[in-house]
Amino acid sequence: MTILGSIVAQLARQGLIDEYQFVLNPVALGAGRTLFEGLEDEISMKLAMTRSFGNRKVFLRYESAG
Repeated sequence: MTILGSIVAQLARQGLIDEYQFVLNPVALGAGRTLFEGLEDEISMKLAMTRSFGNRKVFLRYESAG
Protein backbone atom coordinates (compact mmCIF):
# COMPACT_ATOMS: atom_id res chain seq x y z
CA MET A 1 0.00 0.00 0.00
CA THR A 2 1.35 3.43 -0.89
CA ILE A 3 1.69 6.15 1.73
CA LEU A 4 -0.62 8.49 -0.22
CA GLY A 5 -3.27 5.82 -0.69
CA SER A 6 -3.07 4.96 2.99
CA ILE A 7 -3.52 8.59 4.09
CA VAL A 8 -6.45 9.18 1.72
CA ALA A 9 -8.15 5.98 2.86
CA GLN A 10 -7.67 6.86 6.53
CA LEU A 11 -9.06 10.38 6.14
CA ALA A 12 -11.96 9.23 3.94
CA ARG A 13 -12.85 6.46 6.39
CA GLN A 14 -13.25 9.09 9.11
CA GLY A 15 -15.33 11.39 6.88
CA LEU A 16 -12.68 14.14 7.03
CA ILE A 17 -12.47 14.92 3.30
CA ASP A 18 -14.90 17.55 2.00
CA GLU A 19 -13.60 17.77 -1.55
CA TYR A 20 -11.60 15.66 -3.99
CA GLN A 21 -9.65 17.20 -6.86
CA PHE A 22 -8.18 15.14 -9.67
CA VAL A 23 -6.22 15.94 -12.82
CA LEU A 24 -6.63 13.12 -15.32
CA ASN A 25 -3.96 12.46 -17.88
CA PRO A 26 -5.32 10.21 -20.67
CA VAL A 27 -2.77 7.41 -20.64
CA ALA A 28 -3.63 3.71 -20.57
CA LEU A 29 -1.21 1.83 -18.34
CA GLY A 30 -3.00 -1.49 -17.95
CA ALA A 31 -2.13 -1.84 -14.26
CA GLY A 32 -1.40 0.24 -11.23
CA ARG A 33 -2.45 1.16 -7.74
CA THR A 34 -5.53 2.99 -6.62
CA LEU A 35 -5.50 6.24 -4.66
CA PHE A 36 -8.16 4.74 -2.39
CA GLU A 37 -6.35 1.49 -1.66
CA GLY A 38 -7.39 0.03 1.68
CA LEU A 39 -10.84 1.66 1.71
CA GLU A 40 -13.56 -0.92 2.25
CA ASP A 41 -16.68 1.26 1.88
CA GLU A 42 -17.85 3.23 -1.13
CA ILE A 43 -17.29 7.01 -1.06
CA SER A 44 -20.33 9.05 -2.03
CA MET A 45 -19.30 12.03 -4.19
CA LYS A 46 -21.00 14.44 -6.57
CA LEU A 47 -19.27 16.11 -9.49
CA ALA A 48 -19.02 19.85 -8.78
CA MET A 49 -16.80 21.14 -11.59
CA THR A 50 -14.87 20.08 -14.67
CA ARG A 51 -12.30 21.84 -16.81
CA SER A 52 -10.49 20.54 -19.86
CA PHE A 53 -7.13 21.79 -21.08
CA GLY A 54 -5.54 21.98 -24.52
CA ASN A 55 -3.02 19.29 -23.56
CA ARG A 56 -5.93 16.78 -23.18
CA LYS A 57 -5.79 16.77 -19.38
CA VAL A 58 -9.04 17.16 -17.46
CA PHE A 59 -9.56 18.69 -14.01
CA LEU A 60 -12.39 17.19 -11.94
CA ARG A 61 -13.64 18.51 -8.60
CA TYR A 62 -15.94 16.34 -6.53
CA GLU A 63 -17.72 17.29 -3.31
CA SER A 64 -18.58 14.83 -0.60
CA ALA A 65 -22.22 13.80 -0.90
CA GLY A 66 -22.28 12.04 2.47
